[in-house]
Amino acid sequence: MIEISTDINKAKKILENNELVAIPTETVYGLAGNIYNEQAIKKIFETKNRPFFNPLIVHIYSKDLLHTIAAEIPEKAQKLATAFWPGSLTLVLKKKNNIPDLITAGKDSVAVRVPNHPMTLALLQSIDFPLAAPSANPFGSISPTTAQHVADYFPNDVSLVLDGGSCKNGIESTIVGFKGENTILYRLGSISIEEIESVIGKIKIKNNEEKSPNAPGMLSRHYAPKTKTILVENVEKELDLHPDKKIGILIFQNSVNNSTVISQEILSQKGDLKEAMSNLYAAMHRLDKQNLDIIIAEKFPENNLGKSINDRLKRATKN
Repeated sequence: MIEISTDINKAKKILENNELVAIPTETVYGLAGNIYNEQAIKKIFETKNRPFFNPLIVHIYSKDLLHTIAAEIPEKAQKLATAFWPGSLTLVLKKKNNIPDLITAGKDSVAVRVPNHPMTLALLQSIDFPLAAPSANPFGSISPTTAQHVADYFPNDVSLVLDGGSCKNGIESTIVGFKGENTILYRLGSISIEEIESVIGKIKIKNNEEKSPNAPGMLSRHYAPKTKTILVENVEKELDLHPDKKIGILIFQNSVNNSTVISQEILSQKGDLKEAMSNLYAAMHRLDKQNLDIIIAEKFPENNLGKSINDRLKRATKN
């Protein structure tokens, strides 16, 4: 039976024994193991039922350790690390030879970040190895933003969840890589494109890849509830098309008064995109537990963090 605990030393011992621990970050909870132990890394893929072609993110406690993971660190990468670490930005860089191919899906590049959560930073400083940590959920499901979400997913497969409270940002990190002079965005996330461009200038977007993704989160269907979910511009109009269904709605700011709605999740009554992003997955988890016929999600404004929220909703509603 899984244990929910705040004991960092207990987590340390489990990881040193090459077992897995679910860890809190400011984005989502991660399922973590020693990057240098093949048994631990295989167990991450197997526990999540994650395909081996989908690379993992390496977590370190300081940008000063980046040279131990990456063989090349472009100037733009250094600028971004200085601006956003610890934080919700993952950099894809040419890997050092000691980084196992299992983590990078056989590619010569590795995804790496410094998470911004005091508990996980303390854990990383207490061990002699970085941690690989994809989201602590079955592959393709809604990512977890509380320890209880993880416990619900893996009651018997993981021995410990380190409880760091609710995740502050609530969706995954933004992922960028580098090709020559170009910076490429592989995954929209909780740092906006606009914030990144304010540091290094224009970036290119390449955030869909089914067969050989450069980074996590590039598959077209992902982050999905079990309940059928649709994404629309106008929720009230869509409600009229489903008169006999049990419906839950996921909306940005304004409540909907309609008798067919069993449950509604308003992500930010004050219209704050950061607050809405923080609440997104927890709201999706709640709706998914209510035995609904359909979840109707409202499309967000296509700017700043609204782009990241829409990205998650599009992948969650892909057939």
